[in-house]
Amino acid sequence: MGLTKRIIPCIDVDLDDDGDAAVYTGVNFENLEYTGDPVELAKKYNAAGADEFVIVDITASAEGRETMLDVVNAVADECFIPLTVGGGIRTKADIKETLRAGADKVSITTGALERPELIEEGAAAFGSQCIVISVDARRRYDDAGEHFYEDDGETVWFECTKKGGREGTGIDAVSWAKEAEERGAGELFVNSIDMDGTKDGYDIPLMKAVCDAVSTPVIASSGCGSPEDMYEVFTEANADAGLAASIFHFGDYSIEETKAYLDERGVPVRL
Repeated sequence: MGLTKRIIPCIDVDLDDDGDAAVYTGVNFENLEYTGDPVELAKKYNAAGADEFVIVDITASAEGRETMLDVVNAVADECFIPLTVGGGIRTKADIKETLRAGADKVSITTGALERPELIEEGAAAFGSQCIVISVDARRRYDDAGEHFYEDDGETVWFECTKKGGREGTGIDAVSWAKEAEERGAGELFVNSIDMDGTKDGYDIPLMKAVCDAVSTPVIASSGCGSPEDMYEVFTEANADAGLAASIFHFGDYSIEETKAYLDERGVPVRL
């Protein structure tokens, strides 16, 4: 199966009613509920054996504001594993500021879709290893796509969305993943709008479609409800990392339990 598979907890951060940063969890990028404090969760996952940690500012792009750099700085002080930060990153200066605040990598969605040259600019200035392109994809069942797949007797393609899944783009997600790789992305962060928060498992056809199309490492996200789901996305789609939120936030499973399950079944993980 190749290199060690990474287990990555993710927190979605937004501003609460008092303007303070807080972690929220929802379903299909909607119906968000307060989950906790970002710094406390970072400390928890750092101690729990997570391989990396992801923070996504879930309304920065939609609201046209910058990422919460003070939160990034506070989390980086408590997190001694690789930290990826996304949300509201639109320019090379945004990338620089986020890295200076303590991020090891930046995750870009809307900014790259609206101006793909940002990928090349970021990779040239900071190295491809810092540039993660987030693909927020949703299923479509019409003929407007470029790459089509059969799933449960239906023909489906995957459309890129932007602004936290709020807007469709008409761009085929597999084509965009290939373009992002060619432009210098060091990693792809693939989210399923349809499976987000459901705990019904990853969208395996989506993950497999992207993994088969690129050689760049792929982080599978959205829908993880158990260690079995991670096993499935590693063995059936060949994802390089599995990202999860709810199952770790609410104590359904620990990172240690998840890694032990995978290790017992022959999936290489860092214990």
